[in-house]
Amino acid sequence: MIRRGRRGPGRAVRHGNIRAIATMLAAVAFFSVLDAGLKHLTQAYAPIQVMALRAGASLPFLALAIVGTGNLRQLKAHRPHLYLIRGALGLLVLWTFIYAVSVQSLSYTYAIYMSAPLMVAALSGPLLGEPVPGRRWIAIVVGLVGVVIALKPSGEFVALGGLAAALSAACYAFNVMAVRMIGRTDSTYAVVFWHLTLVMCVAGALAWPSWKPIAPESWGWIALCGITGALGQYLFTAAFRLAPPSTIAPFEYTAMVWGVLLDWLVFATVPHARVLVGGAIVVAGGLYVIWDERRSAQQHMPVIPAG
Repeated sequence: MIRRGRRGPGRAVRHGNIRAIATMLAAVAFFSVLDAGLKHLTQAYAPIQVMALRAGASLPFLALAIVGTGNLRQLKAHRPHLYLIRGALGLLVLWTFIYAVSVQSLSYTYAIYMSAPLMVAALSGPLLGEPVPGRRWIAIVVGLVGVVIALKPSGEFVALGGLAAALSAACYAFNVMAVRMIGRTDSTYAVVFWHLTLVMCVAGALAWPSWKPIAPESWGWIALCGITGALGQYLFTAAFRLAPPSTIAPFEYTAMVWGVLLDWLVFATVPHARVLVGGAIVVAGGLYVIWDERRSAQQHMPVIPAG
């Protein structure tokens, strides 16, 4: 009888996790296509203008979804100060990332950017008061060594694009924590809508003095960025609301596969072996951290009495 009573919730949790994983996989796929579109646009426009176009192109699609589903009331922001913090972080994430993909391949950028979950784990101790065991610190350090390998430090100067990708990953780590705090009280629509609005307004103001007119052939790429950006942002935020980060975070690493494929198919670029080795070490370190966090959480779960 006890087992039968527990089976329902357990099955519901598993179903929720599968849904969250599928949501994250779809979000990563859309974001990867978006990144390819951004890389293409940076060949003709400055990164700050591309950032404004990316946010502005996504807003109409998101607005249509909000109005179509009758969720206007869900746009209320309960803690505006957190939105401002997240907006500032989001601007840094996008600007540094767009700059990185404008000067280097997607796979190279992803190999460094994928260190973001390692940074989230490292920051969880001082910022959230969560204990970080020694074995997890070892995995974090190993993963960051992978970043160093991908960056290829030698006698030559480390590429600015690689440093920009590393800065973007660090800002992303802080951004994730802001999303987790906002998501406790506000809807997914509110989180995404106000973030895109802030990015569009600030980036647009910064880009305006040197704004370049949009060429007719660019509108298709802008529309592609708008659709994939809106879908990716919504699905990404929804995934973190459907399941714990330890369940879905590993699937963010599928972006590395997308990066290699898009570099090959769209930009005719093959990643250097050093990038693949460094990226593999980063992914391995990140996966171990996520696995260890999940194992620790399961060990500390309260035992339900048989009665």
